[in-house]
Amino acid sequence: MSAQKSATDYVFSPKDSLVGAQMLFVAFGALVLVPLLTGLDPNVALFTAGTGTLIFQFITKRMVPIFLASSFAFIAPIIYGVNTWGIPGTMCGLVAAGLLYVVLSLCIKAFGAGFLHKLLPPVVVGPVIMVIGLVLAPVAVHMAMGRTGDGSAWLVPQNTAMIVAGIALLVTIVTSLLGKGWFRLIPILIGVAAGYVAALGLDFFGVSGSIQAGFDPGALKNFTGPALVSFKPLTEAPWFAVPAFVLPEWNLQAIIFIVPVAIAPAIEHFGDILAIGSVTGKDFVKEPGIHRTMMGDGIATSFASLLGGPPNTTYSEVTGAVTLTRMYNPGIMTWAAIFAIALAFIGKMGALLQTIPVPVMGGIMLLLFGAITVIGLNTLVKAGEDLTEPRNLSIVALILVCGIGGMVLPFGNFTLGGIGLSGILGVVLNLILPGKKPS
Repeated sequence: MSAQKSATDYVFSPKDSLVGAQMLFVAFGALVLVPLLTGLDPNVALFTAGTGTLIFQFITKRMVPIFLASSFAFIAPIIYGVNTWGIPGTMCGLVAAGLLYVVLSLCIKAFGAGFLHKLLPPVVVGPVIMVIGLVLAPVAVHMAMGRTGDGSAWLVPQNTAMIVAGIALLVTIVTSLLGKGWFRLIPILIGVAAGYVAALGLDFFGVSGSIQAGFDPGALKNFTGPALVSFKPLTEAPWFAVPAFVLPEWNLQAIIFIVPVAIAPAIEHFGDILAIGSVTGKDFVKEPGIHRTMMGDGIATSFASLLGGPPNTTYSEVTGAVTLTRMYNPGIMTWAAIFAIALAFIGKMGALLQTIPVPVMGGIMLLLFGAITVIGLNTLVKAGEDLTEPRNLSIVALILVCGIGGMVLPFGNFTLGGIGLSGILGVVLNLILPGKKPS
């Protein structure tokens, strides 16, 4: 691509529009998975991913070929928040999380990029990421077995559910291991499709009835229906509709609970920017600057939450696609954003996604939440520090036990617990505990 092309040339290039559509396809599976798991609207997520990417491009001078969409790091707090405070209250906490990015970007601008690493070293970030994955483990298991996320009721008989979940999980793993080219970039999308087809097959051939015969009849008292897939929402949905935007409502408890979760994706942001810089051969940390990319990520996240969408983050899947195609033009991401916004207004798109059976999502979650935990573990391993050293041991141990154990601290009319407590605890301990004594 010629360096002399203007932004308008990039946006209206037919070739770039085709590649942009492919980039959205790569991101699509993960993009819609977050709202499907958390109870948010997939069409809203599509709209806020597209607009968030455009906001990011504006702030970073359209220099970085990267796409922003739904962040996996916030799945746990969103699930908890929606069940506790509802979507509007949860959105208030997510808006504040985006503003934390903005504060961090201003600090980076003032004190340099090393500031964030001193405030949030691997010994803090690693275990916090692990907590995010581990607290979700019961939700994944419940859904894979055919229950609701909290395990309170059966939606699909266990034997049937585990077959469907197992197919979705197995296909995802095999695709990630053996897939070539584009297929390796979309293992989640392929796994969901495989599980969906399996569920349709069980319904069509009536096999689920014989599978259920071996299931405990007493556990079926809350079973809501025999069909794994119901197309009623799809038939009732209009072709074109405005996404179901939700405005936030003030909720201090949600803010205090959710904001510390932004610690992990803030650190991951550095890695994503370094990765795309390595692919393109450019130093985006210096130009447009890591403070600008962090600012763009934060404002995109807050904007998404103002409309009821999940927080945004830079997508490594799309970076992989950029590596594969060697298409480094940032205008491609503009096209991907435009396509995402356009799809958001297709009412049947969101309805179709909502017909995906719970066990399919549960099978994917088994791998996804475990992967989040492994990322946190890998953060500690790569740091190469002695975790048995008293200071490190204290920080890691308390983050893990308080976060996974569900410790809650009351403060007047609100409480602090779970991921939020573990994140704040890790930052405070890192600041107040003395450093390692010289041997």
